[in-house]
Amino acid sequence: MVSDVLDCVVIGAGVVGLACAARIAESGHDVLVLERHDLIGSETSSRNSEVIHAGIYYPTGSLKATLCVEGKERLYAYCETHQVPYRRCGKIIVAIDDEQLGVLEGYRQQADTNGAGRLEWLDAAAVRKLEPEVRAVGGLLSPTTGIIDSHTFMLSLQGRLEAAGGMIAFNTAATELGVTADGIRLVAGGEPLVARLLVNSAGLAAPALAGTVDAKAPAPRYARGHYFTYSGRPPFSRLVYPVAEVGGLGVHVTIDLSGQVKFGPDVEWVDDVDYTFDAGRSRAFAAAIRRYFPGLEEDRLQPGYVGIRPKISAAGEPAADFRIDGPAVHGVRGLVNLMGIESPGLTASLAIAERVVSMLDDDAA
Repeated sequence: MVSDVLDCVVIGAGVVGLACAARIAESGHDVLVLERHDLIGSETSSRNSEVIHAGIYYPTGSLKATLCVEGKERLYAYCETHQVPYRRCGKIIVAIDDEQLGVLEGYRQQADTNGAGRLEWLDAAAVRKLEPEVRAVGGLLSPTTGIIDSHTFMLSLQGRLEAAGGMIAFNTAATELGVTADGIRLVAGGEPLVARLLVNSAGLAAPALAGTVDAKAPAPRYARGHYFTYSGRPPFSRLVYPVAEVGGLGVHVTIDLSGQVKFGPDVEWVDDVDYTFDAGRSRAFAAAIRRYFPGLEEDRLQPGYVGIRPKISAAGEPAADFRIDGPAVHGVRGLVNLMGIESPGLTASLAIAERVVSMLDDDAA
């Protein structure tokens, strides 16, 4: 028997859940965040490249394209006003042969269509001038791509949430949803709760949770990605990406704000969530990296960490768009399910939060 109805529950204290929770709390709601781990951002949000994406690759009119471009501008402005460390380091997408130059032309046109910012054509000499260690027949420079301290960003969002009266219940897993006359029923930490509004931002677990009230919710798919760090002197000053591969953006160069170089992620489709690092993948990594960085010293590759993309499309299928499903999709008043929020979810997080608040406001009207 449930006696009290909560105003708003957000499931998941990753970067998107925290962005939604903070924005909802600041709009006047009492917000409770349920997080199954004992820390914020314990899964996808702390196991990624920490890149602020420009919005280059995504299909015209998709949520990924729209929310990435909007979110990028919001995120840069947020970093300035909330003292979150970041750097507009820029990114070079490289072509390793003449055939890939045509792919880069497609990227340039798509970036223009998406409003992702002007991409500068680079010939082989221009690539070498910017990044002497990189070998390519040409490239594209994206000046609006950057990097961010994602942990500080999440702490800032948590601070906003708590300043607005919200709170996080750690070590509290939500296991099922349902519908009652009073709102949305859920089981959290083994206890029944009812919420008037609910945002399912459970990341890897979001599709399964949505499926308890929506028979048409997509099945979860998992694409594991390894990151290797590169010890010693950093050979690059900006991000370097190859042409994208199926399931991801290729084994690329990322740099954090301390200058640490990382290579990754690769794409390994798995059936279960497993963060075990497979150091044996270093040889395949080295082969992929040497295609654009022939000077790689393989013994400087050190095991880093593993992330898992929360996908809703299977291996061999076209990449799915973000799913932000409100009552018009599943018919449950007051519920928003966020599914398939993989890259560029970090970049898009503040824009996603605005979209969710708007949907909740429309539903309450």
